Amino acid sequence: MAERLNLLWLQSGGCGGCSMSLLNAEGPDLYAALDLAGIDLLWHPSLSQSSGDEFLDLLRAIVRGEQRLDILCLEGSVVHGPDGSGRFHMLAGSGRPMRDWLADLAARARYVVAVGSCAAFGGITAAGANEAEASGLQYRGAVPGALVPADWASNGGLPVVNVAGCPVHPGWVTEALAQLAQGELGRDALDELARPRSYTDHLVHHGCPRNEYYEFKASAEKPSDQGCMMEHMGCLGTQARADCNVRPWNGGGSCLKGGHACINCTAPGFEEPGRPFTETRKIGGIPVGLPSDMPKAWFVALASLSKAATPERLRRNAVSDHIQVRPSIKRSK
Repeated sequence: MAERLNLLWLQSGGCGGCSMSLLNAEGPDLYAALDLAGIDLLWHPSLSQSSGDEFLDLLRAIVRGEQRLDILCLEGSVVHGPDGSGRFHMLAGSGRPMRDWLADLAARARYVVAVGSCAAFGGITAAGANEAEASGLQYRGAVPGALVPADWASNGGLPVVNVAGCPVHPGWVTEALAQLAQGELGRDALDELARPRSYTDHLVHHGCPRNEYYEFKASAEKPSDQGCMMEHMGCLGTQARADCNVRPWNGGGSCLKGGHACINCTAPGFEEPGRPFTETRKIGGIPVGLPSDMPKAWFVALASLSKAATPERLRRNAVSDHIQVRPSIKRSK
């Protein structure tokens, strides 16, 4: 029988939203998913009863090598401020910055997993002036080298596994943990930013409920409209790497299905788009955020043809909050 793995989950500079999302795991639920993967939860701030000295004793035992740690998960960014001291986030009762505990624990762990874009790249916590001096575990934005160096690898031979998202999809987390437990998450299963390819080999555009409008460039003009949100409403679904519309939240939801444009929250720097999230940046009337793997000239040419061929049904429905014109039935002669 395979050895069960021990998982420790810590939180730092963040909102706790990734844990809230994780608790909505289904098919199977979180506890069943961990058990089926052969993973035992040593501690989680929202799910474990132990606290205070009991919790600190656990951390000390791991650092001393008395308690095996197979998977270290961090939710939230690493806080280095002020002035590189880490004292903006002291681990209660320990007299040490959380940053220092994380460095010691990462050195002991077989694998290290950054859960959410804050832990992966800095995320929302690093936005603006970043007075907290927040970073991800191995990345500062898109630049490698943060709490651990750019070339760092865990005892299991992997860089920090960046399960990015804001919040992260529960299925992305449970799937990555199961892959680690089964020895199936090697370097070739990670993309250029060390994110699991099981979800980043997709684009958010895949499975988008507005794809018919996109094909004919029938665009929404205000938040309640049904049309494609790429041209005017800031949607980055044709560039964002994730399977949100293929594997929706809670069996049926996604940002786009809820009527909001994709903001590319799995990518470093998404929190600082340089414009409102619901506005498309344009140069000469052409969206800057074109599909990631399509030449601009081709897109402009195809878009012009598509607009010229837009059916009246889509043209009218795109700028309405409900179906104005239903599909017609083509009758044979």
